Amino acid sequence: MILIDYNDKRPIYEQIAGRFQALIISGVMEADEKLPSVRTLAVELSINPNTIQRAYGELEKDGFIYTVKGKGNFVKRDEGLIHRQKERLLGELYEQARICLMQGVNRQELLDCVEKAAGEVLV
Repeated sequence: MILIDYNDKRPIYEQIAGRFQALIISGVMEADEKLPSVRTLAVELSINPNTIQRAYGELEKDGFIYTVKGKGNFVKRDEGLIHRQKERLLGELYEQARICLMQGVNRQELLDCVEKAAGEVLV
């Protein structure tokens, strides 16, 4: 479910938080679903538990999860948050598409790139 890319320039905790965000937004993880414990995920990924705790802290701060003391961390299903996150991502895509078009990437190349990305993710 969670993979670490050691070639990614982002810190590991950001990669973990980003992956959980994607799983929550896409509906793969459902409301009130329990996340793996900090210790379990740290062992599974062979990383420091503090890194997992930091990722979970970011997710909670951003409104994607909630904590129940003594029980663990759970998915918080907030449709408004999900909508805002999708709008933010689409806004970033829009700006990147504008840059590509202004720098000589033609419309069909841009569409082909989006189709290729969709094919890789949806497979």
